[in-house]
Amino acid sequence: MGLYRALTRAYYRGAVIAMLVYDMTKRQTFDDMTWWLEEVRGHAEKNMVIMLIGNKCDLESQRAVPVEDAQEFAERENLCFMETSALESTNVESAFRAALTEIYMIVGKKSLSADGDCGKSTSLKGTVVVVPNQDADSGGKDGCC
Repeated sequence: MGLYRALTRAYYRGAVIAMLVYDMTKRQTFDDMTWWLEEVRGHAEKNMVIMLIGNKCDLESQRAVPVEDAQEFAERENLCFMETSALESTNVESAFRAALTEIYMIVGKKSLSADGDCGKSTSLKGTVVVVPNQDADSGGKDGCC
C-alpha cells in the first residue's frame, strides 16, 4: 500500500487539471465518478481544475445518465461540466479551451493575491461551460450537448 501511495502522489505532482470522463451510455461509469473525485482530491493540489466530462453525446438514444444528474453532481462538487463526443469531435476542443480558461483565471488570481489585490475570481466551477464558436467543432450535430 505504501508503494501505491508514493506512486499515486508522484503521478499527480505538478498536474493542474483533471478531466473525469464517464460514458453517458453506461450508468456505472458515472457512479464511479465519486470515487475518482475523491482519488484526485486526495492526491492532487488544492487548486487543481477538475472537470466532469460526459462522453458519447452522439449516442443520445442510448443515454443512461440524464444530463440533470451530471449537472447536479458537478454543481454539488464545484466542478466544470460538459458533454462531448470523441467520435464526432463534439465539444472536445471546447472542453480543453474551458480548462485552459479556468487555469488562466486561477493563475491570474494567484498573481493578484501575490500583489496584495483581493480581486474576485470569475471561476467557471459549478457551471455548465458554453464556449463561443462551439458550432465549429460540434460536427454539425444539433441538440447533442
